[in-house]
Amino acid sequence: MAWEAGGVPDRRGAHADLVERWLAELTRGARDHVVPMSRAETRAMLTRFAQELDTAVRDPESVRRISDLGAELARSHFVGDEVLGRSIAVLEEYFTEQDHGISASRVTLLLAAFTTGYVRAFRAWLLAEQESVRFADITARRLVEERLRESEARFRAVFAQAGIGTGLSDMTGRIIEVNSAFAEMLGYTPAEMLELSVTDLGHPSDEPGMWQLYAGVVRGDHDNVQLEKAYPHKDGRTVWTNINVSLIRDESGEPQYTLILVEDISERRALRERLHYRAHHDQLTGLANRTRFFDVLTTAFADPHTRIGLCYVDLDHFKNVNDTFGHSVGDELLAQAAIRLEHCAAEPGQLVARMGGDEFVILVTDSDGPDQLAKLARCVLDSFSRPFHVHGHRLTVTASVGVMEDRTGHTNAEELLRSADSTMYWAKAAGRGRYEIFDAARSHHEHTRAELTSAMPDALAHGEFFLDYQPIVGLADRRMTAVEALARWRHPELGIVPPARFIDLAEDNGHIGALGALVLGLACRDSSRWRTRFADRTPLISVNVSATEVSDPGWLQLVQRTLAESGLAPEQLQLELTERAFMQTSGRPLHALRTLADSGVRIAVDDFGTGYSNLAYLGRLPLHTIKLAGPFVQYLRTPDAVRAADLRILEAIIGLAHSLGCTVTAECVETENQATQLRALGCDTAQGWYFHHPMPAAEVSELLAVSGTGDAVARLSGQH
Repeated sequence: MAWEAGGVPDRRGAHADLVERWLAELTRGARDHVVPMSRAETRAMLTRFAQELDTAVRDPESVRRISDLGAELARSHFVGDEVLGRSIAVLEEYFTEQDHGISASRVTLLLAAFTTGYVRAFRAWLLAEQESVRFADITARRLVEERLRESEARFRAVFAQAGIGTGLSDMTGRIIEVNSAFAEMLGYTPAEMLELSVTDLGHPSDEPGMWQLYAGVVRGDHDNVQLEKAYPHKDGRTVWTNINVSLIRDESGEPQYTLILVEDISERRALRERLHYRAHHDQLTGLANRTRFFDVLTTAFADPHTRIGLCYVDLDHFKNVNDTFGHSVGDELLAQAAIRLEHCAAEPGQLVARMGGDEFVILVTDSDGPDQLAKLARCVLDSFSRPFHVHGHRLTVTASVGVMEDRTGHTNAEELLRSADSTMYWAKAAGRGRYEIFDAARSHHEHTRAELTSAMPDALAHGEFFLDYQPIVGLADRRMTAVEALARWRHPELGIVPPARFIDLAEDNGHIGALGALVLGLACRDSSRWRTRFADRTPLISVNVSATEVSDPGWLQLVQRTLAESGLAPEQLQLELTERAFMQTSGRPLHALRTLADSGVRIAVDDFGTGYSNLAYLGRLPLHTIKLAGPFVQYLRTPDAVRAADLRILEAIIGLAHSLGCTVTAECVETENQATQLRALGCDTAQGWYFHHPMPAAEVSELLAVSGTGDAVARLSGQH
């Protein structure tokens, strides 16, 4: 085609750069277009294309419009050698260089749409030309012959010069004509390709269904098919293409030829595969990433009858490596760790993935049972027992592994992963460098603890906590001298929750201060009401206090304020701390205890004998009472269980307490023999189920109402 030469590029509009580059690509080299178009007309058309492309890429429904632009380019008879390839190259470079806010995968989709529209329009034009040849025979012979010659000339020109690979084959599959673009694409000359058949161009990656589809075209079942196919190049490499196969029928409608249009997409496919790889693999280790892991996991759960297993692996103290040696050493350590993990999980159906940071998973999609997973976990531990050599450093890094295995119909992907992750933390809590297998009972227990922790703030605010009281009685006269306040939680779903299930949670999660303040306030108010009603018969109120509370700078003021607000005298309150808590008390906390003791508040050490047993430290504490731990009292349960050594130990402790000016209270008294032996050893008071179970404040009031008549003693000693 003749082009207008010269002229200064018209850069009107925001897309002038794209238009000029596109125009330059279409005008350089051979100019063999069928229909002439001036340079100005071409620029105007490309300017409109650029404007519509810019609008379309921001429209999610733009694929059809992009395809229409490709078709319009072909219908404008820009069908010469390399027209489509050059156009795609310009557009791909433009989308890559400019910030259009679209992903690489969408760029690939839009370019494919443009190509498809171009190829379809080109194929339609070729078919139309072929159709004009067929219909020419119906008209006058002379006119037919003339038009036939013209059509065939045009067809031959386009066939030979088109940048898209084009070929014809007969119904036996014999190739009867190909253009240079098709032959060069596969490394042949056109003459060499005419010696081949369609089946000679098969490739190992061809799906069986593809050849069945081709057979359907030959039979006349389909007039057109479009698919992606790999061709073997003459030099042995693979050429990936988009092909469009059309059936050409004779005058009677019988299949006569197949026309194929072939576009080389090897580079686009390689780019797509690279993008796909990056989207599904960890860039540092090359392992599967979270996305691929969850894809495989979801697929595995499609069969409800298979067994699935998971080893959740976490490197121990990995942060120390980064902090000490730097992140480059840490990254290389992770890469080496990934290699060792892949060596352990090398069987079919096993996938190693990096979840992030120093966390990895080994997924077994068809597990043989827990033993297989345990074997994998041991392999991981063994592989990590060998030192890592990283950038001149010899590093010893262990791993903790959580193992979870179950039938897919009994769990789900989220539960499986969460259970394996939790089990990995069990391994860390047990000392690291080991593996743990999931235990449903333990998991349920921890889940309940987590629910209680989460519910505690609202429970404190909504008054779900209340108190029971356990009487403390004199062993000499069995009269109630004190009551110990015991916190209870009236949970809306779990019922009454005992303190053993929530006190530690309150300490671990920062709620012990609020809980302690609530218990102290309730106990002081109940004691004040008893004092108003029963005067001197009111027992001492004893409240447990944690080391965390005593260490709070505001705790002393809280106790003093609570006493003042309730009207309770300091002498009527006893505070109990465990032996371990006392050993942790020094400085300001110890000063707070001494201040309260000086004001009249009694201080007791609870569970004595289960902690540090630092007897020398007792003399420096502001103590009034020592409460013997339950295990000491357990030795006295029956006469046959009593040993002389146990009696001597108890006698020594009681004597030491008395020498320090303290009274002694025995806990967990459950039998008459225990009560008798303790009294004989000089123990002052006791509490336990032998005397009474913990009771609400109303029952304490009933006991106080009959105290002094003798009935209270009978009731106390009879309820065991």
